[in-house]
Amino acid sequence: MPVYQYKAVTKKGENIKGTYTANSENEVIVMLRQNQYYPIKITKMTEKSNLFNFMILNRVTTKDIAIFCRQFYTMLNAGVPIIRCLDVLNLQTENKKFKEVIKSVYTHIQKGETFSNGLRNHKLIFPELLINMVEAGEISGNLDGIMDRMAIHYEKESKINNKIQGALVYPIVLSIVSVFVIIFLLVFVMPTFVSMFQGSGIELPAPTRALLFISNTLINYWYIYMIVGISLLYGSNQFIKSEFGKIFIDRLKLKIPIVKSTTQKIITTRFTRTLSTLLSSGIPLIQALESTGRVVGNKVVENGIKNTIEEVSVGASLAGSIQKIGVFPPMVISMIEIGEESGAIDDILDKTANFFDEETETALQKMITMFEPFMITVMAFVVGFIVMAMILPIFNMVNTLNL
Repeated sequence: MPVYQYKAVTKKGENIKGTYTANSENEVIVMLRQNQYYPIKITKMTEKSNLFNFMILNRVTTKDIAIFCRQFYTMLNAGVPIIRCLDVLNLQTENKKFKEVIKSVYTHIQKGETFSNGLRNHKLIFPELLINMVEAGEISGNLDGIMDRMAIHYEKESKINNKIQGALVYPIVLSIVSVFVIIFLLVFVMPTFVSMFQGSGIELPAPTRALLFISNTLINYWYIYMIVGISLLYGSNQFIKSEFGKIFIDRLKLKIPIVKSTTQKIITTRFTRTLSTLLSSGIPLIQALESTGRVVGNKVVENGIKNTIEEVSVGASLAGSIQKIGVFPPMVISMIEIGEESGAIDDILDKTANFFDEETETALQKMITMFEPFMITVMAFVVGFIVMAMILPIFNMVNTLNL
């Protein structure tokens, strides 16, 4: 269903705004009037605008979701009603985007909808895993226990995300610095240095002529480089978003020697923790695998889990089916096998996830350590080549004078 963004005025004259999923604009108007709000403006939001709001404007992070679940559990466990919990969370949430979303969920529940349906109206904000778990908690009457598990889950997921982002900071910063250094050398240093030799009649070496050509085109036709750069960025972004692109990139992550081990550990941590959380909450294995496949963060493994679901549904063992994916370490396969035999697979998977939490941190640190000398070597090679191209004419001049 489409998502509508609305602005309205309360009976007290306060301006409010939010989003609401409905079949038509009239349905949004009915909802607002039922809550005694006076509509001012209702706009149908496109998928792109929803994504822009989610990604750019006060982006809601995994940490925000973790805090939301933790505080929600604390109040529920103390006997506070759901509607009151949302009211309190709305007042103390600092993220403006998340505040609007919580207020919208509050409105949905006032209308008589369930908490899970209120979350489902904001699928771009709340993960599908959380929505499904909340729905299971409502059915079983164990919503506070579910929110506690979700808080732990997203706290650990936030920790992993922070480690991944931290690992990417160094190579990204070094790459940006390298590009600016190269542009500075080509635009400002190269022309000044080489112009001294052009008037002397000395023939410039091939590397110098090549760099001088690049320097001249960069100075005189910079807009072409900019158009090409923007086009490459846009094309790469579209490729990465496509189904083929996602599979290609995710398959590449599982083949590059430096990245492969770290990627496998991250996938293993997410898989074991998510599946453990779902199974311990009473979710059937098939449904749990479906939800787990969507959160591992790798399309190759997700497709492998879909094949696992088909095999498990006809009686195959989970351990044997998971092993065919070819990504999970032997330890995970053995632990799943033991869990199936003992009937305590959720507990076994939880212990496995805790183990791979530490393994993931070590792997990320190792990857950073290996990237540093690689990036420095590449930068030194490029800058060294430019410097060599500028110095070569000097040697040619000395040789000419000696002759």
